Amino acid sequence: MRPTLVAGLAALVLATGAAAPAQTEFHLQYGEHRNPFSAAGHPTLVITVQQASGWKLGDSFYFIDYLADGEEDGFNDRDFYGEWYPTLSLGKLSGRAPRFGPVTDLALIAGVNAGGDAGVVKYLPGLRVSWKVPGFLFLNTDLTAYIDANTGVAGGGAPATGNGFLFDVSWVLPFEAGGQSLSMAGHAEYLSGTTDELGHDVKGSILAQPQLTWDLGGALFGTPHQLMAGIEYQYWRNKLGTELDESIAQWLLVWRL
Repeated sequence: MRPTLVAGLAALVLATGAAAPAQTEFHLQYGEHRNPFSAAGHPTLVITVQQASGWKLGDSFYFIDYLADGEEDGFNDRDFYGEWYPTLSLGKLSGRAPRFGPVTDLALIAGVNAGGDAGVVKYLPGLRVSWKVPGFLFLNTDLTAYIDANTGVAGGGAPATGNGFLFDVSWVLPFEAGGQSLSMAGHAEYLSGTTDELGHDVKGSILAQPQLTWDLGGALFGTPHQLMAGIEYQYWRNKLGTELDESIAQWLLVWRL
């Protein structure tokens, strides 16, 4: 699928139907991230705004990260990175939910990933399968193309690469323990390898980011599901296509509007 067609589908998804109430969150994370090009580790602040919303034929999710590590090394130097995933539900479009096993819905997805300093732009058209699993608020699996639209070296950004594919699993699992409300949420993805315009290998990578949070607002202030505290663990094999593997824990604070 050409990038112009992906962008057109994304515009169609947002332009059609009445929007449902949106859930907006601000995340504050702090941990030691490693520069995959120098292998140096630096304490890094990540501030994230993310929003999930629905409309009558699908949903939309986006996040924007601000990253700052205090080192002027060309990586995470007050940089921005964002992803957006609008979907078109085939079940809602047809008026009939799927009727096979634990599958609750199929949806077309049209993702866009973009990075600031590196001039990275990727398009991710594909298919989402939603699953019914006891206890989970949701469990989704996405299989998408990974289409490169980088500015490339000539444009002052990261080298342009070949295309590939991505497989992602995302979930939210709330639970109770010791009279406290907790949640395990996150995603894990596999991104296929390719080569870049300079002839270098870009290795296939695995990125997993599970979060364990405690409902701090509900426990201490009588305002449940508004302020959460916890830890995000990040495992990144072949970070950004390099040979560096990263395994870090980050402090996490979430404010939900």
